[in-house]
Amino acid sequence: MKKWLYSVSLCIALFNSAGVQAASKIAIVNVAEIFQKLPAREVAAKKLEKEFAGRATELQRMEKDLHAKIENFQRDRSVMKESVRSQSEKDIEAQQQAFSTKAQKFEQDNRQRQAEERDKILKRIQEAVKTVAAQEGYDMVVDANTVAYSASGTDITAAVLKKVK
Repeated sequence: MKKWLYSVSLCIALFNSAGVQAASKIAIVNVAEIFQKLPAREVAAKKLEKEFAGRATELQRMEKDLHAKIENFQRDRSVMKESVRSQSEKDIEAQQQAFSTKAQKFEQDNRQRQAEERDKILKRIQEAVKTVAAQEGYDMVVDANTVAYSASGTDITAAVLKKVK
């Protein structure tokens, strides 16, 4: 008796959910396409380039100096005294470590700022998707890159792009 009751309950639940799904209005949006076409993306990229230009130039200078020291050391080490050679090796290792530390910090800061700017833009896109979906009466909006097949989904990418710009 319990199995029968459970089966009937399950069938009713599936039937009701199928009815709800049939009544849903679903749209598709290509977020990646919107992100690529957005002028704000280029503005953010230029802003970040300016923000990190000084540090990038300093790293390039440090790298150039380090390479010059290494070349000079390799060229002259056979004629150097042991104490001078040892001190030069220590100096080069210290400079390599300093360069490596600064380069890692630069990369970390750069990635963090890029993520912050990307998230700002994606938030604007998400708000535009919500607005367009509400205006056009959609119950659900799915990213086009996650859909394997869609027969009746309406693409609202152009409307969202217009709203974000």
